[in-house]
Amino acid sequence: MNDESTDSSNGSSSAGSGSRSWLERLGRAFGGDPRNREDLVELLRGVAEQGLIEADTLAMLEGALEVDELQVRDVMIPRSHMVVIPAGTPFEEVLPIIIGSGHSRFPVVGEDRDQIKGILLAKDLLRLVSDGEELALSDLLRSPVIIPESKRLNVLLREFRVSKNHMAIVVDQYGGVSGLITIEDVLEEIVGDIDDEHDAVPVQDIQKLDEDRFLVQALTSIDTFNETFETDFSDDEFDTIGGLVVSEFGRLPENGESVDIGGWSFQITSADDRRLHAMEVRAVSEVP
Repeated sequence: MNDESTDSSNGSSSAGSGSRSWLERLGRAFGGDPRNREDLVELLRGVAEQGLIEADTLAMLEGALEVDELQVRDVMIPRSHMVVIPAGTPFEEVLPIIIGSGHSRFPVVGEDRDQIKGILLAKDLLRLVSDGEELALSDLLRSPVIIPESKRLNVLLREFRVSKNHMAIVVDQYGGVSGLITIEDVLEEIVGDIDDEHDAVPVQDIQKLDEDRFLVQALTSIDTFNETFETDFSDDEFDTIGGLVVSEFGRLPENGESVDIGGWSFQITSADDRRLHAMEVRAVSEVP
């Protein structure tokens, strides 16, 4: 009878343990249940330190928690960086835009970027070209999804999954277009940058273009830059040369802009709406 009672007790305990959520079990193992988001993150980091989950898994979990708090305005591609196609553009002019950008979806606009006529999918146009059909660009457009800047990313991700849409046009409180966002933008907040065949392949930090000009990647360490060019830029505040240049501008610079620092000219050759990628660097005379 005692054995049966013990077995029953153990079975009940086992069932109870099995019914607990993984979070409850982890909380008990690491000193109590989390009471807020900060506690939860600390708990997950403790689990990672114990080797129970991989570092990549921890990063994704933290990214998922962050997505729960972010809004579309935090990660959208701003209006000025949108690759758009004006309505009425001939096919022979549309193809270079598609090939050059590497994107798969494009807003088609009217007289300005507030007039969104629809979304063009590259595959629709390319299929048309391969079939030899002749249709107006307007015949290929799909209805745009319009969302406010304030929409939360976790809600948008769920809507993307349900609707099968991969792009949304973002509008401000007055109804003007402020940018766009894709499902990839949301997923990158969780899993990090998603490289594809159009993303730049790794290159050397510093490449010599000719006798006086060099192509320097923004992530080049200041130590490497100093050693190569015999400069003495401080790395007290910034680890990379890109960080130093952005700080000098006081904002994220655009392609073609330049700035002189310590007798060197830095001209931006590659930058997008989120980060600086590369610069052309040459020595210049110090201003007296």
